[in-house]
Amino acid sequence: MSSAPALSPSSSTASRAVLSLTQPLTRRSCNAIRSALAAAYPPSDYAHDPAETHAAVLVPFCNVNGTPGILLEVRGKLRTHSGEVSFPGGKVDETDTSTLAAALRETEEEIGVRPDQVEILGRFGPPERSLKGLRVWPYVAFVHPEGQEASEHLDDDAPLPSLPLSSLTLSPREVAHAFHLPLSAALSPTRLHSYLFRGQRPYYAVSVADVVRGPNAVHSDNTEVQWINDPEQRDEIGGGREGRLEVWGLTGWYLYSLMRILGVHD
Repeated sequence: MSSAPALSPSSSTASRAVLSLTQPLTRRSCNAIRSALAAAYPPSDYAHDPAETHAAVLVPFCNVNGTPGILLEVRGKLRTHSGEVSFPGGKVDETDTSTLAAALRETEEEIGVRPDQVEILGRFGPPERSLKGLRVWPYVAFVHPEGQEASEHLDDDAPLPSLPLSSLTLSPREVAHAFHLPLSAALSPTRLHSYLFRGQRPYYAVSVADVVRGPNAVHSDNTEVQWINDPEQRDEIGGGREGRLEVWGLTGWYLYSLMRILGVHD
């Protein structure tokens, strides 16, 4: 098992964040995310190599019941890495005009969020390779409720409308569960476990089993929330370590990297 250097979240990190971890996302906080991503990730960085096989994921911020957070999913039984937590997304198809188009298409197919609900805030990097060798491009967005306009008429500090989780339509083949991870939970010390991404770079994994079983989750059927842990405790294989269901591996690394850009982690 890999061991990671101690990472030390503290209340001081929240004070340096470009957005509130507890107050609803607003037009101002979305613009702050957009600016932080643009500063950290110049468009010229990490050119697309057509010789590689590419995939893309969407990191979908949203308000749920007035609480800011991120949508994630637990992969369905008929999908590679079944039972693992991931962002919506997948492999770029020949019909996709770009990696962003692939992320939007996959998000609609997997959880029923249409592209016109998605306000792209930017992307970050570097785009890492998955265990299957795909170059995975992460995009960041805010998800508006179905039928809502982009809320540009709202005051900059007015809460953006909350997304009803009941409006999500899961693809049973691909997604077993979808859930809203509050930003405050992503920083909660009781949930965090320090690992090494690819055996080298320290990051936090986030334990989420109780969130997936709780009220801020939707399910493709009535089966119990289940996942498989690798008996050999290999990195990025299974739902997590020591019986936990975690945001870990590439998804955990991307979440941690994004939180660093936004000033949530040191």
